[in-house]
Amino acid sequence: MAIVETSIVPIGTSTTSLSSYVAGCIKVLEASGLSYQLHGMGTIIEGDLDRILDVILKMHEVPFDEGARRVITSIKIDDRRDRKGSATDKVRSVTERL
Repeated sequence: MAIVETSIVPIGTSTTSLSSYVAGCIKVLEASGLSYQLHGMGTIIEGDLDRILDVILKMHEVPFDEGARRVITSIKIDDRRDRKGSATDKVRSVTERL
């Protein structure tokens, strides 16, 4: 199972607020059924890497559909294959050592 963090940033919009674009992207993600955690600087998605990348591509198109002229999408992938884990497990591992 992969853990992927993504951030999708529209550029060339009429406002500095991005929340409506983020909401549109999250609607696409919710429809996918994948597990995710939205945070202040991006979104963490967990599941099959191929499915995640397919959904991120769809999310990347949302700002264009809403009038953005340029979109920058960042993707960070943690693809561990020796055992299953989650973003929550990763945080727990660190906090147990504090």
